[in-house]
Amino acid sequence: MVIYGVALLSGCMLAGVFLGDLLGDALGVQANVGGVGIAMLLLILLSDSLRRRGKLPAPTERGVLFWSSMYIPVVVAMAASQNVIAAVRGGPAAILAGVLAVGAGFALVPVLARLGPAAPASATDPEPASIDASPPSRLDTQAPSAGMGSSGSDESGRTLP
Repeated sequence: MVIYGVALLSGCMLAGVFLGDLLGDALGVQANVGGVGIAMLLLILLSDSLRRRGKLPAPTERGVLFWSSMYIPVVVAMAASQNVIAAVRGGPAAILAGVLAVGAGFALVPVLARLGPAAPASATDPEPASIDASPPSRLDTQAPSAGMGSSGSDESGRTLP
């Protein structure tokens, strides 16, 4: 079982929950506001920083990847279901805020894509290599017979001389 990286993951989670509670108190809401998101951002920033400085060993990096791939979908699904329930109870302002946030996210995708490195020429090639997808005939798939004087069989299964 992979246990590397659990300290980094749990430290980020504790810090995120703490900061989310502080943000909730500052906003006058009796709830954790963005704690999971803060934790995931901290995990990304810390693991990237440690990796760039060469202080994140490969087993720890694989452990962080393993636990985050197990943890993130579950927590995000739980948080999303709570957010939808709260938005429906909160009325049209909460729903409008959610719709606007999603719209802004979609609008920022092209902007963020331009910030990344350019794609290699092979990735932008419009014509993929042609592949013959026709199924092999029965004669193509049969192995030649090991007996002397025989050269295989015909389509009906009879042995040919």
